[in-house]
Amino acid sequence: MLKRNTQHVSDILSDFFNENPKLKTSVSEHRAISAWRELLGEGVSHYTKNVYFKRNILHVQLTSSVLRAELIMNKQNLIDKLNEHVEMEIVKDIVFR
Repeated sequence: MLKRNTQHVSDILSDFFNENPKLKTSVSEHRAISAWRELLGEGVSHYTKNVYFKRNILHVQLTSSVLRAELIMNKQNLIDKLNEHVEMEIVKDIVFR
């Protein structure tokens, strides 16, 4: 049986997310949180307690004040890398605690 109205799954998902921007934003936020540990590696992950989103601001709780100071100096670079990873400008700022 030949199907004439076929679409790729990626096209269907893309259309679905374009019709549901809140869901797309939520998925992108989750991907950015996951990317934090992936992009910064095991060393930074060891000192990271909690990572969460609130109003396009990524909040990161750290246990090392030295690491916090270093990350603050590289904040804009981190924002750019996270946004590039999720392919959407979702991270507007990062707050280190």
